[in-house]
Amino acid sequence: MNGPMSLPVINWTAPPADAPRAPFLRLSTLWIQITGTWCNLECVHCINASGPADPWLKPIHPDVARRAIREAEDLGVKEIYFTGGEPFLHTEMLALLCDALEVAPTTVLTNGTLIDDAMADALAARARRATYSLEIRVSLDDTDPETNDRVRGAGSFSRAVAAIVRLNDRGLLPIVTATEIASAEHPGEGMYERFRDFLIAGFDRGLLQCSESRVVGDGGVYACPILAGLPGARLTEGTLKESFVDAPLYHPACVTCVQTGMTCKNG
Repeated sequence: MNGPMSLPVINWTAPPADAPRAPFLRLSTLWIQITGTWCNLECVHCINASGPADPWLKPIHPDVARRAIREAEDLGVKEIYFTGGEPFLHTEMLALLCDALEVAPTTVLTNGTLIDDAMADALAARARRATYSLEIRVSLDDTDPETNDRVRGAGSFSRAVAAIVRLNDRGLLPIVTATEIASAEHPGEGMYERFRDFLIAGFDRGLLQCSESRVVGDGGVYACPILAGLPGARLTEGTLKESFVDAPLYHPACVTCVQTGMTCKNG
């Protein structure tokens, strides 16, 4: 491909026939949208509009998650991620975590507010017994409590920090995930510059996360956690293997990944 990839923002309710596509290369990562868009917080910048009200993308039945984990194991998956919404709202979260940890290194993306002492103890116990490693990613948006809570809701900073301390005290060494929010005082400059030279040289769509990840959510299998549940984004209502097709790049979030090289994975 000559020159940088051009990916216009278009109507994302369904991919047009001529939308560029990301090739499916392999299944290295399984995402499980365990609670859909059900979350105890309502962050103003949430990219999939999660919140405590009736979720537009429903949580999935634990049997659906277990079936996906078993199939992914047979297909050679290397990583498993639980996301939402807020995963720890799911009543079967700890049990499903045990299932996943028998198959591959597993990560939970959480806002941390539901991780009390009992939950931290339970996570540490499962990590000690697990075949593979457990990672907990806790979201914060600023080191200033007031600034963070303007985005995530009153009290969210103190509860998330308390969760980080609990996890750290138990040897789980949580990953802290932050969103850079631009404003007049903090314009967020520098986010894209480091990718400029790479994009000028061309963009290999095989480097995109959706080239080797699939997401199991309510209603089927998708290429990306951000697209889960959206009209036109479902790749199949069947098995993981049936979703191994090229993914159309048509959503505004696809532009972000292409322009910045961003990924929802750990690295």
